[in-house]
Amino acid sequence: MSMVSEFKEFIAKGNVLDLAVGVIIGAAFGKIVTSLTEDLIMPVVGKIFGGLDFTSKYVVLSGDVAPGTSLEAARTAGANVLAYGSFVTALINFLILAWIIFMIVKAANRAMPPAPAAPAGPSEVDLLTEIRDSLRK
Repeated sequence: MSMVSEFKEFIAKGNVLDLAVGVIIGAAFGKIVTSLTEDLIMPVVGKIFGGLDFTSKYVVLSGDVAPGTSLEAARTAGANVLAYGSFVTALINFLILAWIIFMIVKAANRAMPPAPAAPAGPSEVDLLTEIRDSLRK
């Protein structure tokens, strides 16, 4: 089998196509959640905490940076910074994404019919009786 035909067979399998669609939709969904967090949720959280913008919060570990300098300017100046605000934003993004995925999976489990029960096999007593009878022969 040539490599091209083997590759075509691999790509044509349903699992590969399902995975590709899932990755593409997941990336788009991640962008939506990032926008939701950065554009809608974080401004509200910042307003609650007195106009605080988490994404620009950092602590200077080394370097000479004037107070009130933006995170980008501090990094450009060569300062070594601990950007905890970016981490808080990423953490909130993750929690929102995890919650939404949990709700989608929960709804999908409710919507899908339950798997049919496996057919009942012989009981232990039946199996032991059959073994006993075959040993008597």
